[in-house]
Amino acid sequence: MASLASGIMLAENENLVMEIEAELWASSSNPAAQLLGSVYKVIAMVLGFRKKGFLVITDKRVVEVSTQIGCWVITTGRQVKYVLPSSVKEIGYNRASTLGCFCPAYYLYYESFTQRTAIQLKGADEAGALKAANAFYSAIAHPSA
Repeated sequence: MASLASGIMLAENENLVMEIEAELWASSSNPAAQLLGSVYKVIAMVLGFRKKGFLVITDKRVVEVSTQIGCWVITTGRQVKYVLPSSVKEIGYNRASTLGCFCPAYYLYYESFTQRTAIQLKGADEAGALKAANAFYSAIAHPSA
């Protein structure tokens, strides 16, 4: 059983398709926003706060993981959520232009009956966003037994 950066343990005979780390600090992929996001991240780390978010897609399930750390080492919150195939109505990605049309940001999203989740993809392009959306869809549409 392998452990991932998100902390999720894979079950026997479960294969990782993709582990997506969400961009939680920068608002877009343009260099100015990335720099500002990095500054926020450093300030938060100096003050003892961190946050990480992941979307883990395997051949059998999709898991959302969010972790908040305070006082440099104390986990103050951790949410692990399994995405049920029966609850997902829509999966896709959005491209949002920032800084004119020069620095697009890509968001993988899914809409369920109770919520809508959008995750900014780090350093993604059109092909990467499409690959993530296809992997998500495959994991919930045709889960292997």
